[in-house]
Amino acid sequence: MEFFSGFSFLKDYGYFFVNGLWITLYLAAISIVFGTILGVILASMRSSKIKIVNLIAKGFIGFIRGTPLLAQIYIVYVGFPAIFHLNIPDFATGALALTFYSSAYISEIIRSGVESIPYGQTDAARSLGMSQWKTMRDIILPQAVKNILPAMVNQFIGNIKDSSLVSVLGIADMMYEAQVIRGATALGLQPILFVSLMYLALTVLLSRLLLLLERRMKLSDQR
Repeated sequence: MEFFSGFSFLKDYGYFFVNGLWITLYLAAISIVFGTILGVILASMRSSKIKIVNLIAKGFIGFIRGTPLLAQIYIVYVGFPAIFHLNIPDFATGALALTFYSSAYISEIIRSGVESIPYGQTDAARSLGMSQWKTMRDIILPQAVKNILPAMVNQFIGNIKDSSLVSVLGIADMMYEAQVIRGATALGLQPILFVSLMYLALTVLLSRLLLLLERRMKLSDQR
């Protein structure tokens, strides 16, 4: 009973978690939107026949996927102000690091989605006089989006969990707020356990939404 009575801190500190929730969702949304834009660019560079462009994309993707996100956060936090002589706010630093991180994975998701479409469809469209851009926009991408949607939702779920690492910069996301409450209440486990349940609830909710979306898409395909 003493363990459960420790959750009485929610009465006084519950709004800390609410504030942190919005920051977490905001960070995840920003990183997935701009990560998708950058991911499209990287996927195009990755498929380019210009060797130097292809190598730049491969190098960036390889570095991001092969190094810890926490290290990348510190690189952006320390490196960008030193290189560009700019005073970048902590929130922008966290959002930028998460955007770079997600863009590398999204670029590979997009590339695999496009490559999953039979190349004969591209040949057929080009033989009908359609330009490469029109073929991609009207034929390839609509089909590829259906194929990559589950992976994109999983990436968004991953961004929500990975955003907890930006708490090291002092960004008041859910994990940071849990640490603040631990310091204020001297409770070791309960705040961390509660914030873990909040992350779990978010990921379960998004997973359920993904299942509903997939069912609707299957029904539309059958029609």
